[in-house]
Parts: sequence; C-alpha cells; structure tokens
Amino acid sequence: MPTNTNTPPNPHPPSTLLTTLLTLTESTIIPLTTTGVSSGSKLFGASILSRDTLSPITTATNNEALSPLLHGEINCIQQFFTTIPPSSRPSPSSCIFFATHEPCSLCLSGITWAGFNEFYYLFTYEDSRDAFNIPYDIDILEEVFKVRGENEGEGEFKRRGLYNKNNKFFKSKSLGELIEEVEDGKEREYFRGEVKRLKGLYDALSETYQKGKAEGVGSESVWK
Repeated sequence: MPTNTNTPPNPHPPSTLLTTLLTLTESTIIPLTTTGVSSGSKLFGASILSRDTLSPITTATNNEALSPLLHGEINCIQQFFTTIPPSSRPSPSSCIFFATHEPCSLCLSGITWAGFNEFYYLFTYEDSRDAFNIPYDIDILEEVFKVRGENEGEGEFKRRGLYNKNNKFFKSKSLGELIEEVEDGKEREYFRGEVKRLKGLYDALSETYQKGKAEGVGSESVWK
C-alpha cells in the first residue's frame, strides 16, 4: 500500500488527540449540528485544527438546506479559504482535518484537492448506514468508483477497501483506531467509554433529522 511521505508524524500522543477531538465535537460541532438538522441538513460536521497547537481554526456542519454540495467537510473547507485572509491562513499541510463521519467521495476529494494530508473521523461508513440510515457514502463509492478487476471473484471484490486510507496525498484514521494506539489499558477503556457516550448524543440528532425527512422538511440534497 502506498505510504504518504508528505505528512509529518503528528507531534501529539493519541490520548491528547482524542481528548481534543472529542471535546471539540461535544462543545462546538454538536451545537452547530443541532441547528442544522432542524432545518433539514444531515448531521455531519467537521473542523480544521492547527497540527502544532491543536487549536480549532474553522468548524462547520452540513448545510444541504442551501446546497447539496455543502457537506460538513466541504462547508468547513470553504470557510477556511474564504473567511481567513491569505496572509494569516495557515497552510493546509500544517493542519489536521477532523470529520464527525468518515468522509464521502465528494469530501475525500475536497480534503485532497485542498491539501489537507491528515484526517480523523468518529463514525465509520458502516455507522452512517446502520445507525443513521444514510447508506449513500458506501453506495456511491461502490457503484461509481469501485471497479471489479478482471477475473476478480465476488468475495475478493467485496473485501477490497472502498478507498486507500493511507496514500501519497493523506493518511486517515478513525478515532476507534486511534484509541488502540493508547498504551495505557485504563486510558483505552476510558476513551472507549467517551466515544460510546458521545455517539449516544447523536441518537437524538438522528431522530430529528429522520423525523424532518419524513415530514418533508426542505433540503437541496437528492440523497436524503
């Protein structure tokens, strides 16, 4: 598998990264998302942070009520480039990108084209499909991008990854994978509990979104 040679090692221990990203999700992203889902947008949010200080630079959530392209990650990238003057805007390669949900094909492309080379996410594609009844991240990657190789069997085809998570453009990890890098066993259990608690906070957001979808709350998204 190709390795990203352009991304420097993250200077922070996994426990520091986890604490920062979980706190940011609960204190900032979830309140933004609560407002968004009430207007018909999905419950996906994102943030761009300084790699050195882990200070958040830009945070945003999905705004498909306005445009089907304004996924949380794309909205966050747009704000990063349009609201911060070039003279004071850090290089994307000096930042880390955090998405509450594993980025879809659109957002993977946006993160790559914008020059962010390290990202983390809380929920996996399978979580989005199974817990939130939003299967389109997997569907689009499988139907549009995943091409069966010559003489490739069905089992081999299904086992093949939907995208290369560690490549020359970026490296990515779920918070679940990051937890496994925490050396202390008690700390690992603590973070597993925190992730479970935080994921539980999204249950109410999902109910609001699904209720609005059933009631026909306006959204520009084709795939709801």
